[in-house]
Amino acid sequence: MSTARPSFSIVIPTYARPCRKLAACLESCAQLDYPRDRFEVIVVDDGSEHVPEDVTHPFLDRMDLALLTQQHAGPAAARNTGAAQANGEYLAFTDDDCSCDPDWLNALANRFADRPDWVLGGKTMNALPTNVYSAASQLLIGYLYTYYNSVPEQARFFTTNNLAVAAEGFRAVGGFDTLYIRAAAEEREFCDRWSHHGRDMAFVPEAIIHHFHTLSLSSFWRQHFDYGRGAYQFRQARACRDASPIRFEPASFYLNMLRYPLGRRKGVGALSVMMLIVVSQVANAAGFFRERARDR
Repeated sequence: MSTARPSFSIVIPTYARPCRKLAACLESCAQLDYPRDRFEVIVVDDGSEHVPEDVTHPFLDRMDLALLTQQHAGPAAARNTGAAQANGEYLAFTDDDCSCDPDWLNALANRFADRPDWVLGGKTMNALPTNVYSAASQLLIGYLYTYYNSVPEQARFFTTNNLAVAAEGFRAVGGFDTLYIRAAAEEREFCDRWSHHGRDMAFVPEAIIHHFHTLSLSSFWRQHFDYGRGAYQFRQARACRDASPIRFEPASFYLNMLRYPLGRRKGVGALSVMMLIVVSQVANAAGFFRERARDR
C-alpha cells in the first residue's frame, strides 16, 4: 500500500491586491510542512491592471508555482480557471490576503485519508485583532460556522478562503457558479449544490488559515452590501432549481448572532462588534433589496 501523501493544488485568485499581501500568502505556502513534490500553487490574476509577475517570480525556485491570467470575471471564475489547470488530486482554495498555517495541508490530508470524496473546510482566524471591522467580519463567519456546522461531520457551509475538495468531484459538480462576479455567495451556492448532489462535507478545525483582511467602516459596509446582493441571487437560483423559495432563518438566528460576540470579546470591544453586526445586517438587507429591485 502506498504511503505517499496526496497531491494538492493550492488555488489563489487575486485582483489588484497590494503586493505585500500576496507575497505574504506565497511565503506561507513556501513554509508549508508538506513534501515539495506533493503540492503546487496556482495564482490566478483576475484582470488586474498590473499582472503580479514581480511578486510570484522570487518564489519560482522555492515551490512549484504557476501564474495564470484572465479577463476580469470575478473570484469564482478565477478559481475555476485555476482548477482547470490543476494537476493535484485535491484542490485547496485560499485567498491572496491569507496565510496558511504550516500544518494546513497535513491536516487536510489526514482527513481526506478517510473521507476522500468529501468537501473539507478548515478554521479561519482573524489576523488583525485590533481592527474592529475585521474582527466583526470574522466573528460573523464564526457564528455562521457554529450555526451551520454544529455537527462537524454534517457541515453545510464553508468560505472559499479555507476549502478543499477532490479535483474530480469539484469538476463533476461543475465548479463554482460564475454568475457570482463579486466575492459574495459563490461558496454558499457551491456548498448547497454539493449537498444537493448527495455529497458530504466536514469541518476540520485543525486546518488553519490566518486572514489579513483590512477593513474600514466603508469597506465593511460594502462587503456586507455585496453579501446581500449575492444572497438574493442565490435564493433566486435555488428557487428555480427546487421550484420553491428558501425560507428565511428564524428570529432566534439573528438574536443569537447579536449575542455571539459577548462570549468572545470583552467590554467596549464586545459592544462595538455587536453594533457592527447590526450594521452588517442593515447593509445585507440593503444589498438584498437593491438586487431584488434591479432584477425586477
